Amino acid sequence: MDKPYVTVVGAINLDICGKSLAPLIEGDSNPGTVRFSLGGVGRNVAHNLCLLRVESSMLTALAEDGWAETLRGGCAAAGIGLSRARSVPGAAASTYLAIEGPEGDMALALCDNSLSRWIDPAYLNANRDLLNGAAAVVMDANLEPETLEWLAANCGAPLFADPVSVTKAEKLRPILGRLHTLKPNRLEAELLSGVEITDRTSLELAAAKLLSTGLQRVCISLGTEGVYCAWDTERCLAPCPETRLVNASGGGDAMMAGFVRAFLDGLPIDRAARFALACSSIAVESPETVNPALSYQNAVHRMRRNTL
Repeated sequence: MDKPYVTVVGAINLDICGKSLAPLIEGDSNPGTVRFSLGGVGRNVAHNLCLLRVESSMLTALAEDGWAETLRGGCAAAGIGLSRARSVPGAAASTYLAIEGPEGDMALALCDNSLSRWIDPAYLNANRDLLNGAAAVVMDANLEPETLEWLAANCGAPLFADPVSVTKAEKLRPILGRLHTLKPNRLEAELLSGVEITDRTSLELAAAKLLSTGLQRVCISLGTEGVYCAWDTERCLAPCPETRLVNASGGGDAMMAGFVRAFLDGLPIDRAARFALACSSIAVESPETVNPALSYQNAVHRMRRNTL
């Protein structure tokens, strides 16, 4: 590849999302809508990066089942490079199942990402050139611990990591000091720092604890309260722009893509935070996990509106 590109290491999922038409009643059948789409944290980040005009390729594993061509075709249409994807005969597609309330907030989700175990050190080592030639590498904690460790030890490009969930965030603890950027939410930051976040002081302490591991940048997503960024001696708490929430499930993936694009552009901490928030804000205004309305221009426009 002749121009700067980003390599994303992670899964491509089939997403099944149900949204209730009324407040959810546990233990009962709820009327609602169900939609199918392409997902996976890694794939979503790669797709958002493409929308932000960043050339992106994935190191991933794909099953050879009835969904394989649909998943490959969807990625190709989004502009995601899959020339190095690993094909796994006899496996089933990675699948994510989510249930949302009527306002779009996730109530419960299940993820079958057993296919991710095929994204292993041997496969990555065979594609070391695609990793080390990248301007940045994005990975998520859905990967196996040995895969995360291999990337931390062998990847020469700046590593961006998404903890994905409180349960999976623990896998990142041994390698925090070798990451460039970590993007946890409040609960994930509490787990990895050992600090309960209740106010601005505890938020700053949690970030400082994470930076003390050797981590270069931490960007703590605070939901509707915005994002708190700590880089070296710089700190920034940026508020969310005005947003019309439709589907919250893709906000974090768009935020990660925003931080990667901001890093490639060399943006200072305050503009990077607002740009990433703008990407997230646009993302959650669509029923799709990745909002096709996201673009570099639209994100810049919303970022500027949030600065005023």
